Amino acid sequence: IAQVVDDGSFMEVQKDFAKNIVIGFARIKGEVVGLVCNQPKFMAGGLDIDSSDKAARFIRFCDSFNIPIITFEDVTGFFPGVKQEHGGIIRHGAKILYAYSEATVPKITVILRKAYGGAYVALNSKSIGADVVYAWPNAEVAVMGPQGAANIIFASEIANSPNPEETRAQKIEEYREKFANPYVAAKYGMIDDVIDPRDTRIKLIQALEMLRYKHEERPKKKHGNIPL
Repeated sequence: IAQVVDDGSFMEVQKDFAKNIVIGFARIKGEVVGLVCNQPKFMAGGLDIDSSDKAARFIRFCDSFNIPIITFEDVTGFFPGVKQEHGGIIRHGAKILYAYSEATVPKITVILRKAYGGAYVALNSKSIGADVVYAWPNAEVAVMGPQGAANIIFASEIANSPNPEETRAQKIEEYREKFANPYVAAKYGMIDDVIDPRDTRIKLIQALEMLRYKHEERPKKKHGNIPL
């Protein structure tokens, strides 16, 4: 964040709550933006109930006051576990999708590292209305991590191999090369550009300038029904 926004302009919100997601306001070339960022140092950056609520409310706040939203994504998925499921992780996680989908302000995403499964879709993907999606070259856009995916997809080949560990390592690398990279997603239009990390700030400035006069018409009705 510090390397991308204007010097000293970042103001974090709710710093001590749901630390696996970072939200706050900043300026980029003088323009106010709202930032939604995964923090992989806590819970591997996964989305749980609290972080879903935290992000969703902030996204709706930014949309209410016409503040562009920039998402820095590094997410391993929705946090698993019986406690999360009993607490309603599906319902709470759906709030993020609803908030992003309903927002009509400029919406930009930068995939920094991991973008796995449903959490990738939820964090301002093209499929729910992102205006611009960038990815760094090392980004992994996939259903799950290469290790887990290879163990499932190539389970029989690994089990029947004379050297299972060697075969597993080979299949993990094969999956990584074929799927766990940003270029396959870019091929299908899910990512607009794979960028050099050093160009992140200038790319965001260009995207914000392009979207400065964005105007989006929505159906003439009162409102949708947020999953509360």
